[in-house]
Amino acid sequence: MKFTDFYPGQSHVEKFVITDEMVRSYAELIGDRNPVHLDENYAQTTRFKKRICHGMLVASLISKVLGMDFPGPGTILVKQQIKYKSPVYIDEEIEIHVKVNQVIPEKHRLLLDTPVIKKDGTTVIEAQAEVLFEQ
Repeated sequence: MKFTDFYPGQSHVEKFVITDEMVRSYAELIGDRNPVHLDENYAQTTRFKKRICHGMLVASLISKVLGMDFPGPGTILVKQQIKYKSPVYIDEEIEIHVKVNQVIPEKHRLLLDTPVIKKDGTTVIEAQAEVLFEQ
């Protein structure tokens, strides 16, 4: 897409299933081996009662969608606001929603809402992003 193709209200949705492999790979990559993410027995003793995904792993999927799908290649994330609302458990399906709120032509920037929502409608993350897009 070209920058001139974007308009306020335009939206896109991508679905993901958070797998055990994703969580374990992420933990290994960044070194966050908190047992609430990796140890089912430990997780059962917490308020969550089962293993949860790293919040930043879920948030990183926003970056994947912005950079690869919508707006797509050429997107540079320059600002992001994130508020975690609900845990994501292993094998849960989530959706990354992207909605264009504002187009700033003189700066080639887009202001986006980027919430993450579970299949059951629960908001996992409330988020906004500002991106530079020069295609």
